[in-house]
Amino acid sequence: MTSTIAVLGTGAMGAGMAERLLDEGHRLRVWNRSTEKLLPLLERGAVAAATPAEAAQGADAVLVSLAHADAVTTVLFGPDGAVHGLAKGALVLDTSTTSAESAREIGSLAEEAGLRFVESRVLGNPHHARGGQLRVLVGGPEAYIEAARPLLEAIGKDVNVLGEWGSGAQMKIALNLFLGVQLAGLAEAVDIGAAAGLDRATVLGVLGGSGYSSPVVAFRCMLVNADRLEPAAFRLDLMDKDLRLATDLAAANGVSAPVTVASGELFRQGVAAGLGHLDAVAVVRPTEPAVVS
Repeated sequence: MTSTIAVLGTGAMGAGMAERLLDEGHRLRVWNRSTEKLLPLLERGAVAAATPAEAAQGADAVLVSLAHADAVTTVLFGPDGAVHGLAKGALVLDTSTTSAESAREIGSLAEEAGLRFVESRVLGNPHHARGGQLRVLVGGPEAYIEAARPLLEAIGKDVNVLGEWGSGAQMKIALNLFLGVQLAGLAEAVDIGAAAGLDRATVLGVLGGSGYSSPVVAFRCMLVNADRLEPAAFRLDLMDKDLRLATDLAAANGVSAPVTVASGELFRQGVAAGLGHLDAVAVVRPTEPAVVS
């Protein structure tokens, strides 16, 4: 069934999901803080809006893809927020990576406004988003999830219903933690091998092709050796943010997480060194040690 969807946030992932929804025949109204990112979608028939509220007018659903929880709250409920353009009963799908607490707060605000909020965290890169190959991590009331399922299945090959609001965030944080510690371990392995006299590119190639690797690590070994860290599949500054969320989640639940804490420090140093816009694997440098304090 064709729907009118407001897509709020057309960065790499938001634009990829928007392209997928256009491929599926949906009508799109799009908003982004920097309007130049809208142009490829406008060329395909999407309609630009000056504010989130304008984008939401007449929409059956809103799909949000932003970097931080505060931005999500403002875009949905601020003075120009989508809530001012949506009809009662409209669906709100948030694909951003934020905390479980934020998900519950947004769900409550949506409920008060008569909207149906579905936590819809996504796992994958922009290529997966364009192809409808994301894994979707879903939280919320069962009836809302079923109403949103056609859209969830349009953007994702695998829809995982995890529980109430907050459960999707918890699963996404665990997954991004797992990626972060793998990349931190990769950086350390390369540095130690190079310090012992091995060629960095060779170490990356052997590690990436070994049985010890994973698809995501093999892909990023290739990115480093090919010097293809920009545009990022997943930005380093966002990995820094997500590892902070992971350490907060661990602390809130009384879990010691020394590996996560140490990995997070490496990404914080990467941001401080000006690498935040690059792919997260920029903590692994092809010709020099990983970022150190």
